[in-house]
Amino acid sequence: MVAQAAAIITSSSHLLFSTSRSLSRPSPSQLCVFDSKTLVSYPNSTNTYKKKRSGDGLKCMAVSTASDAKTKKSTFEIQTLTGWLLKQEQAGVIDAELTIVISSISMACKQIASLVQRASISNLTGVQGAVNIQGEDQKKLDVVSNEVFSSCLRSSGRTGIIASEEEDVPVAVEESYSGNYIVVFDPLDGSSNIDAAVSTGSIFGIYSPNDECLADIGDDSTLDQTEQRCIVNVCQPGNNLLVAGYCMYSSSVIFVLTIGKGVFSFSLDPMYGEFVLTQENIQIPKAGKIYSFNEGNYQMWDDKLKKYIDDLKDPGPSGKPYSARYIGSLVGDFHRTLLYGGIYGYPRDKKSKNGKLRLLYECAPMSFIVEQAGGKGSDGHQRVLDITPTEIHQRVPLYIGSVEEVEKLEKYLA
Repeated sequence: MVAQAAAIITSSSHLLFSTSRSLSRPSPSQLCVFDSKTLVSYPNSTNTYKKKRSGDGLKCMAVSTASDAKTKKSTFEIQTLTGWLLKQEQAGVIDAELTIVISSISMACKQIASLVQRASISNLTGVQGAVNIQGEDQKKLDVVSNEVFSSCLRSSGRTGIIASEEEDVPVAVEESYSGNYIVVFDPLDGSSNIDAAVSTGSIFGIYSPNDECLADIGDDSTLDQTEQRCIVNVCQPGNNLLVAGYCMYSSSVIFVLTIGKGVFSFSLDPMYGEFVLTQENIQIPKAGKIYSFNEGNYQMWDDKLKKYIDDLKDPGPSGKPYSARYIGSLVGDFHRTLLYGGIYGYPRDKKSKNGKLRLLYECAPMSFIVEQAGGKGSDGHQRVLDITPTEIHQRVPLYIGSVEEVEKLEKYLA
């Protein structure tokens, strides 16, 4: 700015502004030049003007104060997940070890997002040819995603035990040298939709170790002492969760996280390769007009649940029945419910006595998230977070969403 002003000054040191009365008040970014010996004063509570001699003239420059900086937010100012986590650490909400664990999970999600986007190109569609512990056919991406998640958590050095939906038993991490957090995860939920390019996601929860937690491990001689200790530590109720979240791979990659202080959403910016904060303190609507159930199983439900669904379809006095929305991907259906309100349900039926969703890897983390957003997670009779697992891959019915909608269903099932 000084160089620009100097370019206009002529060698005759001539007055650029005729009189002090004709002077207009300069903006904080303006620079004025005078050949008068008198400094023109502008009383201002937010800006001060400095004078600087240059030969026979005076230069008057506006100096912005801190208050200006606060009101002028740069359009390029972004809050990354890494920066947000560091702020939480500085505030004492989480410790350094937990920051590293969450960061390693976000790195795994970035890698999986890339794999999902290139699935058909990289020949990662179709079935792997193996069956997981639940008896389900494993997709190729299920296996790869599990490896990615496990590798990132191991390399963090802060996880003591990792438990995956795709593994038979939890695994003690030998590389751990601090932290010793327990991480449970479903590496690729909704993978049956992957070949059709429908939204999928990863779900995770983080616990502190709990040696006093008891689990029914039976007398299985194939479990060594390390594996038994893993099972005892992992089987904790959702009330003990420190962190829960999910990453949705869809038209954009969305990372939703709670550390027990509200729910925050980050979107992956492909320009920076970073998750950027896009929604703060998400609150689910108290009620909603959307229900998400797989009605293909309607005939196998009990009569109370059938009555509930039938009533949702009844237009009633308002003349507007509930809308049905079902993707078949828990992460996708849940994310929509979180934003728009309503209810998502995967009930028990004659074929699946306890439903199909896993308590540790899906139901508990999602229930923790929804409660942090002001919603509710239930098995139809009790709060999901109050259920203590008795086995690693325990299944429970799940009804989750707006408080009023979940409580309405519980009354039907009572």
